[in-house]
Amino acid sequence: MRLDKYLKVSRIIKRRTVANEACDSGRVVVNGKVAKAGLDVKIGDVIEITFGNNTAKYEIVSIKEVVGKDKAHEMYKTL
Repeated sequence: MRLDKYLKVSRIIKRRTVANEACDSGRVVVNGKVAKAGLDVKIGDVIEITFGNNTAKYEIVSIKEVVGKDKAHEMYKTL
């Protein structure tokens, strides 16, 4: 699954366009490398997102195309 779509489906970032912009501006790092929005993510990847002065780190636990908002938090583990 594309990185921007994963961020939206897992509800780490609310909108895909915002996820796309975050990737394009270099604020998203996957496994220690700056990532583009089209990067294919897989289970076990570590995503690091910088929001202003704060950095959030997530590990991908599962990948699903469709998930309800009550189950979205089960797609990743906060590190």
